[in-house]
Amino acid sequence: MSENTNQPVTPENEEIKETVKRDAKGLFESIKIFLTGLLDIRSDTDKDQTIEDVKNDIPFKGHTAWILIFSVFVASIGLNVSSTAVVIGAMLISPLMGPIVGVGLSIAINDIDTLRRSLVNLGVMVGLSVLTATIYFAISPLTELTPELQSRTAPTILDVFVAISGGLALIVAKSKKGTVPNAIAGVAIATALMPPLCTVGYGIAELNPDYAFGALYLFCINAIFIALSTFIVAKLLRFPMLRYANSAKRKRIARLASALAIVAVIPAAYTFYVTLKESNCQRDYKSFIANEIEANPNLYLRKQFYEYEDKSIKLYFDGELTEATISDLQNELKKYENINDFALKISGNKSRGIEQISKANDRYIVELNRLETENEALLDKVEDLKIRLALLETQLSEAKKEISSDAVPYSTIAKDAKIRFPDLAELGYGEILHSNFMKVDTIKTIFPTWKFQVSDSLDQVRKNKLRVWITKELKADTLLLK
Repeated sequence: MSENTNQPVTPENEEIKETVKRDAKGLFESIKIFLTGLLDIRSDTDKDQTIEDVKNDIPFKGHTAWILIFSVFVASIGLNVSSTAVVIGAMLISPLMGPIVGVGLSIAINDIDTLRRSLVNLGVMVGLSVLTATIYFAISPLTELTPELQSRTAPTILDVFVAISGGLALIVAKSKKGTVPNAIAGVAIATALMPPLCTVGYGIAELNPDYAFGALYLFCINAIFIALSTFIVAKLLRFPMLRYANSAKRKRIARLASALAIVAVIPAAYTFYVTLKESNCQRDYKSFIANEIEANPNLYLRKQFYEYEDKSIKLYFDGELTEATISDLQNELKKYENINDFALKISGNKSRGIEQISKANDRYIVELNRLETENEALLDKVEDLKIRLALLETQLSEAKKEISSDAVPYSTIAKDAKIRFPDLAELGYGEILHSNFMKVDTIKTIFPTWKFQVSDSLDQVRKNKLRVWITKELKADTLLLK
């Protein structure tokens, strides 16, 4: 007979299964409720107040104009002396974000009047910022390209991510009931709108269009993605659309806002794609140089030129390169996905290689002479130490002879003391220098330790006996007992 292994379905088993299912469903519901409460921002969003606050930040006149001018001066000075702290201070007081957020929000809610005011004020702000920075750098005696200036001349993919994240954080912070000044200040620092405009002024003052257009490109990236982030958040939070009494006008405004949104999204997406591609190419180029050239001890790279626009790489080496080496480098370049279509030009310099070898040989000779000089000095020190060691050994030998002639038979005395005085636990002996400030004497001293404590009178008796006996054994004139 075959044994039936299927357990019978009982009401108790069914009840257990149903209980487990309910508990699991309850757990998932609890997690869902927790995450919804944690990440939901709609319930704490004040849409009307947010729209009003954004509109209040758009106007550019009076105090705002002067604040912008002073922030430009502060930022320009910070860039000029490469002071990060000063640049950060300028970003905190700059009012540039107001019109940019206004552009994104006005498109999201179909408010063409606010959009027009935002664009006009943004244009005036940008023009005044560039003009102020140009005047500063034109009269400034410091014209060197500092690291702070150089870092604003070429945008990277990280700048795009910072602009997107900063724009999202900004509109979320503005839409919260109450104010979140720390978040808004942090976005002002992260997105760094003011330094690129100051760098544009530097490029104009130095008549360097590459710096000017590169910095302006960085500012445009930040502005576009901040506005785009504002638009997306406003749509997700369902900000109320502006209503128009005229139905035809409402439809026309809605189409215009949608077209502007598309116009903003397309260049933003294209900018993201181009910047990402350029960043990937730069990364592969650095990897190629590090892995294929710098890791090869037989190659001495003297100069390198990387041209992204021309898709070319030019490498100049010290020493003559064989055709096999050049072919290997060209083949290795094809393994890098983002730069495998770049034209690689490699040049060697035989005379330059001989010159480099000669210079290296001269350096090695100088280093060898230095090491030989140090070695001679060390040998002199070794000989001096040998002489001093021999002198110390002689002095030690003479000291041993003196000690042996006057040596104290301490071991014998200690054994006899243990026999004569059974309650003696330890016995120390030494010679102590003693002075009465007229002369210095050496006094022999013993240090007994007893096993048992006795009365003072008995203790004095046994100490006197010990002192008298050891004085006789040592044949000492004076013996001190401690």
